[in-house]
Amino acid sequence: MSAAAVQATRPWLQHGIAVLAGLALLWLVFNLWVAGQALVAVGALTFGSAALVVYGTATSTAWKYLFPGVAGMLLFVAFPLVYTVQIGFTNYSSAHLLSEERSRQYLLDQSLVDEARARPYTLHAEGRAFRLRLAPGEAGGKPLLTPPLDLAAPPAAPVVLVPEAGTALGPALDLKALIAQREGLQRLALQLPGATGPDAALRYAGLREFGVIEPLWTARADGALVQAGSGRVFVPKRETGFFESTAADGEVERLSPGFTVGIGFANYSRMLLDADFRGPFVSIFVWTVAFAGLTVLFATALGMSLAVLLEWEGLKHRTLYRTLLFLPYAVPGFISILVWKGLFNQNFGEINAILDALFGVRPAWFADPMLAKTMILIVNTWLGYPYIMILCSGLLKSIPADLYEASALAGASPWVNFWKITAPLVIKPLTPLLISAFAFNFNNFVLISLLTDGRPDFLNTKLPAGTTDILVSYTYRIAFTDSGQNFGLAAAISTLIFIMVAVMALVQLRFTQQAEGRR
Repeated sequence: MSAAAVQATRPWLQHGIAVLAGLALLWLVFNLWVAGQALVAVGALTFGSAALVVYGTATSTAWKYLFPGVAGMLLFVAFPLVYTVQIGFTNYSSAHLLSEERSRQYLLDQSLVDEARARPYTLHAEGRAFRLRLAPGEAGGKPLLTPPLDLAAPPAAPVVLVPEAGTALGPALDLKALIAQREGLQRLALQLPGATGPDAALRYAGLREFGVIEPLWTARADGALVQAGSGRVFVPKRETGFFESTAADGEVERLSPGFTVGIGFANYSRMLLDADFRGPFVSIFVWTVAFAGLTVLFATALGMSLAVLLEWEGLKHRTLYRTLLFLPYAVPGFISILVWKGLFNQNFGEINAILDALFGVRPAWFADPMLAKTMILIVNTWLGYPYIMILCSGLLKSIPADLYEASALAGASPWVNFWKITAPLVIKPLTPLLISAFAFNFNNFVLISLLTDGRPDFLNTKLPAGTTDILVSYTYRIAFTDSGQNFGLAAAISTLIFIMVAVMALVQLRFTQQAEGRR
């Protein structure tokens, strides 16, 4: 084929690919919509249409390169953030996972087998078809048979049973073969001979019997559920997210599972107005700020001091010392944390062994809240000072040497040099990095989780909360561990954390811009 023919064919090929991609997109969106995923369907339609416009038309070339990054940012950053904020305004939890419709349907699907009318059965192969033999049940009766059935496509109408009447049957299928036919058996309905009404239909009730399936609940037109037998009515309460029934004595009974409903700012007001929740929450918030701030303070003080010391030209083997002091930063953090956890062990740790030998004390590092917080600060300072030391080492080399020469001529001491020259010139460019270190430690989940897991716990709290928990580990416990998986409350706290970290990022950006403006 000539080059001209190829050039003439290319537009048709491009249009054909665009049409196929559009049809595939519509097929995907339609299936998502039918499956009940309306928001996902709208999102897929939006992103797919944008992709078709960007790559299927003669739009700006720059957008062809920018679109994957923008789409990824919206999908993996903006969408989770918006979704988390939205959950914070609901009661979404382990007890309220479903929508109201799905919760109602789950309850309506519950049923009970009438054991008095259940009948054991066996399944017998007859060529490619199968026959069911129902033995007499507790109420008596005669053995009954079905006609030959194709269990791969069982009939929709009930199958009328007939008396066995000496019909020759092959051997009954074993349990393994019976399980293989379970799907067809579950779709099968059997009708007793001469019987009518709902009680005449026998349905699959397990691997050993067929029986009358009685629903436990029936639905009313107003959406309420009526309990079979007692006739008790359970009304959907959208204030609590449960189907509820109030007895004559005022006792409220709730059905599980509940359903998700919007509760406005209830999760946020709970942080401020619920005294039982506010106490631990405020303590954890204060400790989170103190933990992040003290870690930055101690790590900066230690890292800057070591950096200044290692710049002393009279110190021999400075390279060796710098390498050894950098090792805590080179070792993976989780390994260092677990090593320190062993060192602080009350009964077998080396730190308590040394303290016992010198002073006769064995502190309970993991049981006492103040000692646990002290231990956390020690370990985190150990993990963080090498980073500050390396930064300060680079900043110290940028300080003009003539400043120290002039100071020496004036007779200033090294201490004066540090406070008047070194510290001011290092702190200014270091400030944005210190703010980012504060933000990092504000969400330092790994340290808390591996070292103390937030313990020791507060006593007599509605939700389990630890004295060494920081906001992010506290949120994790609320959402995923032993506090009932309260996703809505955890999402509200996560939103609060996001706002705080975003403010820190803006402050860091402002300081960075100011530092660049001074250059």
